[in-house]
Amino acid sequence: MNLEAQVKPAPAAPMGLPPVWQRLRSAWWPAWVVFRREIKDTLRDWRIVAPIVILVIGFPFLANFAANRGLAFVNQYGASLIIERLLPFLMLVVGFFPSSFSLVIALETFAGEKERRSLESLLATPLTDLQLYVGKLLAATIPPVLASYLGIATYLLLMGLTLNWWPPLSLLLVSMTLSTVQSLVMVSGAVIVSSQSTSVRAANLLASFIIIPMAFLLQAEAGLLLFADYTALWLIALCMVVVNMLLIRLGAHVFNREQLLGRDIDELNLRHAWNVFWEAAWPRHGLKVLYAREIPAIIRGMRPELLITAVVILVGGLTVGAWGIQRFPLPVEAFDLSEVRNLETIGSMVTQSGLLESFSPWAVFFNNVRALLIAGGAALISLGILALLLLMAPVAIIVYIAGQIGGIGVNPWLFLAATVLPHGIVELPAAILATAQAMRMGDVMLSPPEAGGGLDGILRESGRFVKLFVGVVVPLLLIAAWIEARITPTLLLNFLGR
Repeated sequence: MNLEAQVKPAPAAPMGLPPVWQRLRSAWWPAWVVFRREIKDTLRDWRIVAPIVILVIGFPFLANFAANRGLAFVNQYGASLIIERLLPFLMLVVGFFPSSFSLVIALETFAGEKERRSLESLLATPLTDLQLYVGKLLAATIPPVLASYLGIATYLLLMGLTLNWWPPLSLLLVSMTLSTVQSLVMVSGAVIVSSQSTSVRAANLLASFIIIPMAFLLQAEAGLLLFADYTALWLIALCMVVVNMLLIRLGAHVFNREQLLGRDIDELNLRHAWNVFWEAAWPRHGLKVLYAREIPAIIRGMRPELLITAVVILVGGLTVGAWGIQRFPLPVEAFDLSEVRNLETIGSMVTQSGLLESFSPWAVFFNNVRALLIAGGAALISLGILALLLLMAPVAIIVYIAGQIGGIGVNPWLFLAATVLPHGIVELPAAILATAQAMRMGDVMLSPPEAGGGLDGILRESGRFVKLFVGVVVPLLLIAAWIEARITPTLLLNFLGR
């Protein structure tokens, strides 16, 4: 198909259309032409269409068969509730598989055309980079989403006819929304991978970084469906929408037709990568310059991330904690403070909870270091979002416990002042600094290489994370751990009058 001949000014707009819509129509008509061309090419290739049709039509029958067999088995033991809670999960799986397989379409968008030597003629058309990217993105996104809808509809029809099971409206809406946003996220990420890869083989290998996190997310959604917690599922869908917007923004920023044509092989220069990381991590001018200039410069550079981190963990932690107090109140017997008699009982209670192997400064310190390092690694695969959520969780737990303590007649503010404030005033700033820099490590992925992003940007921010972590966060966590293990228990005993 001669795409260059088709990319011409848009047909005359209908009479009476507002000028703003006329300009938008003229600007995005070329993207629509690219979209139509990609859809026709996809539908002509039976090697792509046949597996998708088989998954869309065949997998719902397989899920229906598994549900029928499972329900017949558990009914023998009176455990029908378990399989009934798993039926919505099968609906999510039915919507997930077609969209995951359709990653092939997204991975073919640029890398496949380059291997087939059809990319040069495409890039020679009078299209802007943004129009070309949007046209390719729409063509790779719409078929997977429609395939997910068709698979879910087929599954629901089979379940209704064979088991007389129809999901409530709230469950159906959240399932359709999750299937949609998951497809969008996977395809948006795959288009970025395809535009930055030089071969389909390299793109397929990198696609594992998309499939694996989504598979883990599907398992988390299964657990929430088992408890019929639809509110958390809506929150996941909202987070996925944000991630999809970030991925689309990233793809539009990093796509460049000159780089796409000029790069023939993917070269991994380990020496250069190590030099970029080491230059950012090592204090080159001694400790005095490190604390007087380098670390303050790092902190000034991540002021937006610091503000976002502080707002999210405080406002989000308070909101989630207050929601937990209302939704999951604990009985008064769960907070029997009479058992807190001395330091030994406090240590044994902490150990029995499973949070720490022993209630000692070193155990507390290593636990906090491990949590913040995990947050740093999670930030790289989630654009910084998981780092914020991991830090928000303990704040929400503290708010939840304080609210429950207030329900048994104990002043929650004095309780927090005795148990959290002494080490919290040292530990929380350290955690905010580490999380903000971890978030910056994820944010730099949204910047093009010429603006400090790309692989060099990730390595540079990772080196700064190490410098900040070793130079500031670790000393603060050591102080906080000593206070938490040695001073906080004594303050708690004094507060309780022991």
